[in-house]
Amino acid sequence: MKLIYWLDNNLEKYILVFLSCFTVIIIFTQVVMRYVFDNSLSWSEEIARYAFIWMIYIGVSYGVKEQKHLNVDAFSMLFEKKGKIILSMISTISFFIFSLIISIYGFDIVVKITRESAALQIPMEWVYAAPAVGMALTSIRLIQRLVLQMKELKSLKEEKGYDLREGAV
Repeated sequence: MKLIYWLDNNLEKYILVFLSCFTVIIIFTQVVMRYVFDNSLSWSEEIARYAFIWMIYIGVSYGVKEQKHLNVDAFSMLFEKKGKIILSMISTISFFIFSLIISIYGFDIVVKITRESAALQIPMEWVYAAPAVGMALTSIRLIQRLVLQMKELKSLKEEKGYDLREGAV
């Protein structure tokens, strides 16, 4: 149970830190090789690009978890707290549907890829898996967010003296 709790709180964060450090090290090594040793690594650009692709899609999931994505709140400002929560739930459900579709089609594409990368000769399935895995993680985070929004809506109704099963008390 502690492992699941740790993964829930830290998975994306540690993956993003690792990929960021890895990318910086690879690019720094390439710069040193090119300008100090007058030689370059043929594979450094490719691996940095692939790490960056993974960072983008893992970052989407992390953004959902931390609620750091940009949103337009001009329309929601017209509503009270209950309306804002409902609009937020509609937004979360829409994003969930989008991320689920991307995940499903992404995994479908991954199983069809048979190429290898040019410089590293790694299977391109690893690169094409980034959107599928990232959006699958995003879907999980969106479900968590929707559960929190439903609890928030329920507690708001209970604060105002409403019982969800019977209407007004």
